[in-house]
Formats: sequence, C-alpha cells, structure tokens
Amino acid sequence: MQYSSLGEMFKTVCEKFPEKTGMMYKSGEMYHSISFKELKSKAHNFAAGLKSIGVEKGDRVLLLSENRVEWALADYAILSIGACTVPIYPTLLPSHIEFIINNSEGKVLILSREHQLQKIKEIQGKLKHLKKIILMEGEGGDDLLSWQQIAETGEKLLQKEPELIEESLQGIKRDNLASIIYTSGTTGLPKGVMLTHGNFLSNVEGSRQVISVDENDTFLSFLPLSHVFERMAGHYLALHAGATIAYAESIDTVADNLKEVRPTIMTSVPRFFDKVYAKVLDSLEESSSLKRKIFFWAIELGKKVNLYKHNGYAINGLLKIKHNLADKLVYSKLKENVGGKIRLFVSGGAPLSREIGEFFNSAGLVLLEGYGLTESSPVIAVNLVDKIKFGSVGPPIPNVEVKIAEDGEILTRGPHVMQGYYKDEEATKDAIDSEKWLHTGDIGYLDKDGFLFITDRKKNIIVTSGGKNVAPQPIENLLITSPYVEQAVVIGDKRKYCSALVVPNM
Repeated sequence: MQYSSLGEMFKTVCEKFPEKTGMMYKSGEMYHSISFKELKSKAHNFAAGLKSIGVEKGDRVLLLSENRVEWALADYAILSIGACTVPIYPTLLPSHIEFIINNSEGKVLILSREHQLQKIKEIQGKLKHLKKIILMEGEGGDDLLSWQQIAETGEKLLQKEPELIEESLQGIKRDNLASIIYTSGTTGLPKGVMLTHGNFLSNVEGSRQVISVDENDTFLSFLPLSHVFERMAGHYLALHAGATIAYAESIDTVADNLKEVRPTIMTSVPRFFDKVYAKVLDSLEESSSLKRKIFFWAIELGKKVNLYKHNGYAINGLLKIKHNLADKLVYSKLKENVGGKIRLFVSGGAPLSREIGEFFNSAGLVLLEGYGLTESSPVIAVNLVDKIKFGSVGPPIPNVEVKIAEDGEILTRGPHVMQGYYKDEEATKDAIDSEKWLHTGDIGYLDKDGFLFITDRKKNIIVTSGGKNVAPQPIENLLITSPYVEQAVVIGDKRKYCSALVVPNM
C-alpha cells in the first residue's frame, strides 16, 4: 500500500495490528510494552492537544529529547495534524539550540526533562517566535505546559470532535513538508534540510524492497532519533512493517539491552561495530591457544562460505559440515552476546571498515553497509543480504537514480531528494542542479554490477566514526585567535574524536 502521509501510515498500521506490541521501554528493572492501539490513542490525543494550543498545518514544532516513546509519539502527533517536526540533538549547546529555534521559526518546543529545560532558560529571551514549551516529565506551570496537560486536553477535544485527526490527515499530501533536519555545513552554521512526507515514504518503500522486515521483527533503537538514519530506518521503516521498536536506556546500556530485548534487527553507526570487534579480540587475549585457533579457523571458514554464497554457489558436502561445526563452537556464542536472535545489522552514517564488515558476516552476523545523506532522506544504496560486496555500499535502492559526474562526484535523483535548504535558496541551487540531480559531495564509482563504491570526500566536512558531521574551519579559526597558536588544522574523519595539529607561536 502506498500512503499519502506518514500520519496515515501510522494510523493504518496501528489499526492493522491493534493488540500487538508496538513499542517497548525500560522502567525500573523491566521492559514494558505498549500496544499499537495504545500508541494510536496516545499520539492522537497529543495531536489534538497540539491543535488546541494553536498548532496548525505547516507550523514548525521543535523536539528536544533523548530517544524514548514520547519522542516517537510526539513526532507522529505533529505529522498527523500536518505540522512539521524539527528535531534537535539533545547534546547540543544552548547557542546551537537558539539558532535552530530561531531559524526554523518554531512556535512550540517539546522537551524531555529538567536538564534540557535549563538550556532553554539560558536563551529564552532570545527566542523570537517560540510561544509554548511542553515538558515530557514533570508538572506544568504558568509558562510551561506538561505532556499530561496537552494529552488530557486533546482527549477531551476528541470526545467532542472525534473526526478531528481524520480530517487533518485527509488534507496532508506526500509533497507536504514533514521535517526540517539541521545538519552541519562547510561554514559551521547548520542548514535546515526540508524533507517531505513523500521523501521519507519513498525511502521506506524502496528500502523495504531490498531489506526483508515484517511484523515479527523487533528493533532495538539507540541511535539518536534526531539523526535521519535512525528516524527513517529505526522509526518509520520499522513501523511501516508493523515491527516492534524497543528503546535502549542509553548508549552505555546497549550491551545489556540487547540481551534483554533480544532484537532481530538493529541499525547503528560503524563505531558500535568497532567496539564489538575490539571486545571480541580483547576476550581472545585471555583465552587458551586452542580456543584462539578454533576462533580464527571459524572466521576464515566463514569468509569462504560467504564467498560461495555471494557468488551463487551452494554450501554443501564437507564445507557444510565444517560450517555447522563452526556455528556450534563459535558463531552461536557470538550471536548470544548480541541477544541471540539478531538476523540483521545495518550500518550507516559513516564509512564502515572493510575488515569489520568481513568479520561480522564471516561470524554469521549479517551486517549490511549502506550509504546516504540527510538530503536524500537518507538511503541511496545498501548491500543485499544475498549479495554483499565488502568495501562497497551496495547498489542503489529502488526509486533511486545514481550517476557519476565527470569529476567523479556521486549524484542522485528521485523522490528521496529533499525539497531544499530552509530559507537558503543559494545553497539549494548549489546542491541540486537544473536536472534535479543532488550533488552529494562524495567521490566514487559504480562497478559492472551496479554496486556503489565511495573513494573520497569532495568537501572538507569531517565525519567521525560515530557519524557526527563536524565543520573544521570555525574551530581552526578559533584556535588561531590565540596568541600562542601560529597555525592549526583539525582532523577526525573516520576517527572516534577530532584532534588538532597545532604549530605553536614561540
């Protein structure tokens, strides 16, 4: 089914699987479940509550929160009344938050807890368009509304006007704005990427044609929902399939939450897979010589099996017997460390090391590397379960065109490409040419099988191994303002963190 909007998708899926667990969250020592029926009721009550305080179609509503059920509910509530979600990273400093609120002209801000509220209090006098603040946790006040207040007001409104949300949904089309996501630019000032309902939906639809996901799957969500990768894959795509989404407590508890939730699918950035790999190698250092030999034998055998499988050869005879033995001795134990039920990892947001990709897939943990940008909603290409080329990011997904420009730059075109940068026509013209091709800023090539390889970055933006975009120039300019610094250059691409090489002024 092709939906007209993300709100329609949410409503339809919730009504298709009313009693099934839609989301899970941890409170105390246990994970608790919320059915799709409850999710729809909570989101629609909140949506009606937003309408009651004056939120209209096209209004920007800001969302400043860590990953949690309320983040997802707020997003679907905003989208269901035709408003636009503007996510803000919960780790941002007040000055960056101020820019996003003012640039987006957001009317309403929804934030998670007191810690985030304190940031807003520092800048409240500078926020030109903000009218209302809603707090997910805690009581409301004169200048502050609580989540509960909005939900209760909305529930009463829906009792009087039961068709309110349905009427709103009927007025939302695929080309209507769904979200403005702020991403770093070369100047250091964030640019607001305008993504429509159709942008996200086309990306979900294309991705589902190449990645098998259904209502029996469980996702563990821990990447920030303010990042477009998690937003599309771990939020919209998961819901589109009727899968269950479980929220990790934090990035520090992912290892424990994997064992508690036992997900079947998880999306992450390369840094997570780097850590898992390092932990496995560390544990081997404490193992006997025999165990180490068995482990590396199993990994080498896995590489051979992958080579056969990805080239269309059957795994049988002695090779199959050896592979079953390796699974019993090695692969099954590695799978238990990530919950025991995982059938698919997807890596995005930054380049994945070929060594890491080969290791995971050789150990029976399917890891698919993909590629995309915020500006492309985000997925452009992804490897296939039955055809992985290590070092590549896979073929373009359905609905997505890719070509290589004369200078080697990767260009993409299709319904996944953004509307443009918010209030920045010049930057939009630089990014999208007259033939509607989005210029990615990355250099690469397509091989004879149509698999895309990324070889270099055209721009100077640094992408850390955690997937964070960093503009080095403003930092360098700030460093050289010191009387003790002659020259400075910031490095950090594919690294855990950024560093600066400094020439001192002696």
